[in-house]
Amino acid sequence: MKLKPGCFLQYLYLDETYCLLSVRNAKALTDYFQLLDVHKKNALNNLQFYCFLHYVTDLKKQHIMLLFDLLDRNAEGSIGFDEFYLVVCLLLAHENHLEKQFIYRHSGPVFRLLDVDDGYTISPTEFQAAGFLFNLNKDELEKIFKEFDVSGEEKLNYKEFKMFTIFCIDKQQKKEKERKRRGLVAQGRVDATRPAEPASSPRTKHPHFYFQPETVQPHFSIPMGSA
Repeated sequence: MKLKPGCFLQYLYLDETYCLLSVRNAKALTDYFQLLDVHKKNALNNLQFYCFLHYVTDLKKQHIMLLFDLLDRNAEGSIGFDEFYLVVCLLLAHENHLEKQFIYRHSGPVFRLLDVDDGYTISPTEFQAAGFLFNLNKDELEKIFKEFDVSGEEKLNYKEFKMFTIFCIDKQQKKEKERKRRGLVAQGRVDATRPAEPASSPRTKHPHFYFQPETVQPHFSIPMGSA
């Protein structure tokens, strides 16, 4: 899943820590959404959604329509701006190799997205069907359920899924810290024999974004911020 060169979304900046757009970028996205909403219903139908993703990404039709069905929870045949915003942030996260960071920061909306049958759990089948969204292969998915399915039901509830997201971000932080350390060693600025410092825990304080990161309950849209 890649963005096509020169598309509008490539000009938007996604914060690497919180996987959110700034207020200015969110306003630009709102204007773009209104241009797509030719029927002035504050919503996009499946055809409009398909045309949008076909224009900006290399996603196949079957994946686009699957994503639309996942977003259209009430089977109304349309999605609103909240869902559109979530998709755009996800696309930008994927483009910048921040899929794991996105899952961690927006664990509630992601859980809701993957929970196809509204059973408050995620099965291997549900996770695998949407694996393309988060760059997860079959081996990774099997490992996830093996390590985090505490209940042994071959399904992940929200608490188990949250444990997985914390593991993901911790692993990503360690990789990033090691990458930076190797760069400093190559420059002669750090002693190669010095052990690497442990990765710091994810910060909870956030700057002024259009939407705040999800923190507690698994709801679908990313909550509105106070900024």
